[in-house]
Amino acid sequence: MSTRPVVLDPEPWVFPAAREHLLPNGVRVLLHDLPGQYVLSLRVVVPGSLADEPEGLEGISSMTARLLDEGTAEHGPEEFAELMERHGMALGAGVSDGGLLVDVDVPQAHLPTAARLLTEALAHPVFPEPEVRRILRGRLAEIEQERASAAHRAAREVAATLWDPRDRASRPAAGTVESIGRITREAIVEHHARRVGPQGATVVLAGDLTGTDALEVLTATLGSWDAPRHEPGSRPVAPRPAGDRARVVVVDRPGSVQTEIAVSCPGPDRSTPHGWAPHPVLAFVVGGSPNARLDAVLREEKGYTYGVRSSFRPRVAGGSFVTSGSVRSEVTGEALELLLGILADAREGFTAAELRSGVDFIGKTAPGRYATADAVADETAALALEGLPLDFTTRNLAALRELEVEDLDAAYRGVATGEWTVVLVGDAASILPALEGRVPGPVTTVAR
Repeated sequence: MSTRPVVLDPEPWVFPAAREHLLPNGVRVLLHDLPGQYVLSLRVVVPGSLADEPEGLEGISSMTARLLDEGTAEHGPEEFAELMERHGMALGAGVSDGGLLVDVDVPQAHLPTAARLLTEALAHPVFPEPEVRRILRGRLAEIEQERASAAHRAAREVAATLWDPRDRASRPAAGTVESIGRITREAIVEHHARRVGPQGATVVLAGDLTGTDALEVLTATLGSWDAPRHEPGSRPVAPRPAGDRARVVVVDRPGSVQTEIAVSCPGPDRSTPHGWAPHPVLAFVVGGSPNARLDAVLREEKGYTYGVRSSFRPRVAGGSFVTSGSVRSEVTGEALELLLGILADAREGFTAAELRSGVDFIGKTAPGRYATADAVADETAALALEGLPLDFTTRNLAALRELEVEDLDAAYRGVATGEWTVVLVGDAASILPALEGRVPGPVTTVAR
């Protein structure tokens, strides 16, 4: 009779180390050599703040990013797209509260071409008028699509309610119908000249670099990137919470058979002096799995929802704690009351079993989360954008293993003070009567 083997805990995992270099133009380079990852992931981060956008032209940063690959001084839009396709290259670009992020994935053999095309897109985009009009029309259609999505509509209303209306964080990063309508090609050209350049930029390259002189390739391409008019963007600051954020807002969608619920409050960024490690664990044990506190009641016991999730959403500066999910319209009142009660009860403390389940999930799934070159490149690019040290991920995982129940309790109480921003997207005619006596204070109703 054989003896059952003893299963040991895995050895502590460390995030892949990066080699750091500086290009002639001051661009920081971070190289991750990941054997076997033959599709390379290249990221460029240009720091800046959305608050730097010209008055009345909110969303211009996002539109500029979307137009970077729509033709350069060297290649027209069709030729540029054909070159990318021919070399198996995928390029995307977007903005966050902390700056511009351009991402490229390409087979190892075509890194020189990809780096050259990426440099063209950053340094010499031409922003053809027809492409500008197309991208702006696309954003207007996207806004309508977002309005039709209950989850998107809830997120937009949460931002507008949670943050001070004078703060950029209270409005969509990609702009509104009004601001998009004011953007012109000339404004985009001017914005690019001032806000997209090498000063303060970081390049991340992850993948199998065997036989590839990656630094030489990047020096010959992104090392030549020059932008004389580039003005470094201001450092983002944490958004100010609105003075009247602790209230309930109903977004009316007559006839809706479901209600999207979003409950939020201000939260920390990953550089919080109290330590980031407790926060992913808290999100998991409160609303991160079918066994979490929220789903155990609202899904498993009551059957009101397919799932409710909680997450900490760090920005470059500041952040938020958000719990969201959809329930059947007729149970909205009771579901919201239960949800708020569970969030309030969590202030009484967590258990050792909850701590262990959260630590095990976050810690032991880390190798899988960072198993590919694109995931490693994305994390390192985020660290660069947030101004965090390169060993942050490894140190955070080590801190995770040392957490005590008291750490969870203190971190949760520091964020969940009970001043919730509550947004409900659904049929106001059925929601409003169900809220009577279940929520404190007045309830505001807005159109869809």
